[in-house]
Amino acid sequence: MTRYEDVRTVLSDYSVFSNAAMGMSDAGGLSQEEFERKRKGQLLAFDPPEHTHLRRILTPEFTMRRMRRLDERITEIVDEHLDLMERTGPGVDLVSHLALPIPSLVICELLGVPYSDRAEFQERASRQVDMSLPQHERMELARESQEYMRSLVVRAQADPGEDMLGMLIRDHSEVLDTDALTNIAGLLLFAGHETTANMLALGAYALLCHPDQLGWLRGHPEQAGQAVEELLRFLSVAHSGIPRVATRDVEIRGQTIRAGQQVLFALAPANRDPRFVDEPDRLDLTRKPTAHVAFGHGAHHCIGAPLARAEMRIAFPALLRRFPGLTLDLSAQEVRFRAHHVVYGVEALPVTW
Repeated sequence: MTRYEDVRTVLSDYSVFSNAAMGMSDAGGLSQEEFERKRKGQLLAFDPPEHTHLRRILTPEFTMRRMRRLDERITEIVDEHLDLMERTGPGVDLVSHLALPIPSLVICELLGVPYSDRAEFQERASRQVDMSLPQHERMELARESQEYMRSLVVRAQADPGEDMLGMLIRDHSEVLDTDALTNIAGLLLFAGHETTANMLALGAYALLCHPDQLGWLRGHPEQAGQAVEELLRFLSVAHSGIPRVATRDVEIRGQTIRAGQQVLFALAPANRDPRFVDEPDRLDLTRKPTAHVAFGHGAHHCIGAPLARAEMRIAFPALLRRFPGLTLDLSAQEVRFRAHHVVYGVEALPVTW
């Protein structure tokens, strides 16, 4: 599905287009027991009402009100890394100095994951979603990631902290066992840094390639929230999501989809559908925010969207304010992109000022 309207139809109707129906067909050679353990607590592996129950447990940690309370800490983290950029430069890689460490540190603090482990889990996560690698290698990386999260869960179960993992253990241990906690924490850790890091880097690239828009945002930092929505629509760093499976025969625009067939949805073309938005290939930060699908839609709309928005809303204006002469340190055509990754982005973004 590539049209905006069709993508929203698929994502909103879980009774016809199911996440849970992927089942063992996507188990990668796992036994039934292994599959069920990896599925426990996985928001992406269930439809309502099971999904609703899991989401209700996590939602209080990602409300807009809770994110607003985090603004001060996010601002501190952003300023610390801008200070480091200033001391190191002029001339740094914006990915390693700003885009990656900000969301990584935020999600580590929220979850209770040691920030000292960031290099290891970031490297593993990046390779895990590199579709150019052999499947067996990516599966081994997934196993390593799960074992790492399990060790953190077991440690937290023995001594729950004040972080999100500690909260889940104290308040929901009767419904969330070690497997479920491991899977929940693993998903939040991956999604909490991988997607936002790529949006920060790719968003900076887009702004530097559109100096008129960069200038507008620098002059209107109070409109950063609106600008972030347009950047999300324009860039759509998450190509798709978990494929849905049709639970019955259904017809969309004359195309018959049979029960049991997989349905893929493409978020980037949906967000640039001319039937959805005028001049879709033009970056316009003054555009009225649209109901884009960069975070998905329906029951599986990204639970961490308020956190990602907060990080971008704070980071982009702060970066432009601190470095009024910010520019690419190479030509736009020389920037290398993560073409084979599940989450789109740039390999590096050398900048100077």
